[in-house]
Amino acid sequence: MRYTEEWVTARACAAYEGGCADFEVDASRTALLVVDMQDEFVRPGWSPFWVPGATRMVPRLRRLVDDCRAAGVPVIWTVFDDTHLGLDRPHALRHLPHGDAEWRRPEAAAVWGELGHRPDEVLIRKPSYGAFYDTPLDTMLRNLRRDTVVVTGTLTNYCCGTTARQAYERGYHVVVGSDVTATDDESRQEPELAVLRKGFARVATADEIASWISACS
Repeated sequence: MRYTEEWVTARACAAYEGGCADFEVDASRTALLVVDMQDEFVRPGWSPFWVPGATRMVPRLRRLVDDCRAAGVPVIWTVFDDTHLGLDRPHALRHLPHGDAEWRRPEAAAVWGELGHRPDEVLIRKPSYGAFYDTPLDTMLRNLRRDTVVVTGTLTNYCCGTTARQAYERGYHVVVGSDVTATDDESRQEPELAVLRKGFARVATADEIASWISACS
């Protein structure tokens, strides 16, 4: 068979738009990752890096967090923070255009209070985009015997997308919440989900994720 340009293009488009990973989600082997839903990005008007879409989806994400707790699914939170005097941060990060260089995050970044982070839930302070980079997340998941991660939070095409890719590269099954992730330019949301859908993750709504978790808990 000779593959035409039209055939391969149509095949790629179908995978970006509707590709679906074929693994099942088992609550007993799943952990929920809530990525960087911190004041800096979620608290309205508080910083130049506010992501309004992240604020809007907080009630939906809060429900998913509660659903996971009820099903015994561990909830692991991350914040993007200044750790170890910045010496553990990728050197090139300082040369990238992050916006208003005059604004500085507080001494310790905090999960936005509306999300209800609990003291008995892990909070990882990460120095870069991905939650696996130079953090104990992989060890924690393996100690919990979890081989599936549900990625939620902000920004979809930075910290969430990088975390999903890092999880995939470490052999985890990855689910990305399509309506419990958000980015600072909403036109970038679906293109990032499309790439994740085609090559790295199962992309699903919060309601779909909650139904899978409750069905096997």
